[in-house]
Amino acid sequence: MESQQVREEVRKGYAQIADSGSLAVVAGGCCGGATACDSDALAQAVGYESHELAALPEGANMGLSCGNPTTLASLQPAEVVLDMGSGGGFDVFLAGPRVGPTGRVIGVDMTAEMISKARRNTAVYRQRTGLDNVEFRLGEIEYLPLADNSVDCIISNCVINLSPAKPQVWREMFRVLRPSGRVAVSDLHLLRPLPAAVQNEVAALIGCVAGASLVDESRAMAAAAGFEQVELALKSDYVAAMAGSGDPLYQRLSSLLPEGTTLADYVTSVDVTARKPA
Repeated sequence: MESQQVREEVRKGYAQIADSGSLAVVAGGCCGGATACDSDALAQAVGYESHELAALPEGANMGLSCGNPTTLASLQPAEVVLDMGSGGGFDVFLAGPRVGPTGRVIGVDMTAEMISKARRNTAVYRQRTGLDNVEFRLGEIEYLPLADNSVDCIISNCVINLSPAKPQVWREMFRVLRPSGRVAVSDLHLLRPLPAAVQNEVAALIGCVAGASLVDESRAMAAAAGFEQVELALKSDYVAAMAGSGDPLYQRLSSLLPEGTTLADYVTSVDVTARKPA
């Protein structure tokens, strides 16, 4: 598909997810999630604590995680944090208490329905935390609606793989980060190219598989954008566990793979960290 067509397919799919509260409506299962789309169980499997999830506004967690960037980022009080592809506000609402009343967390998402969902949940977040330090902006991660050098840390959870213009995403991340600012991203990556049959599955694109980059490609894109200290930590066991969970999307994609291979041979979850030079 052409870039704009990819973007519109993703936008349409995630609008449906926002309305239904689950990826199952478009992909037959969660983004690496369980058969029944148990969003809390998936979040705990990738490192979120049960008490954190219990404090979230209803519907903020839609089972779209493939890692825990809020912990990976080691957020500090008073920092300004950007969450790229913030969805219903899941990681934004978790990051808010970590940066405290003098910090700020900005969620950016290209799907109006997701932004509306997150903004509705903001009142609940304020009531439960006593904090007024989060906001949500409609925009594309390839053209972030933020000023140059305005952010201390960027987090993102299973989103960059959806972009048809990933080098541009990395350049935008570099632009909005302050000197010495850092990136903490959880995303799905490829260990080797996917078969064409899987790449052509729209559900696989929305389900965070078909659009993923090779691990070395992501490292190169980050370096080309100007980042240093680029590190990628592979978490293959996570994908293997999700593929064996009975998830309908993973079962369908597995049937399209060459005999004797599984999705874990192609796809891995990766924690990516990088820093903008001082």
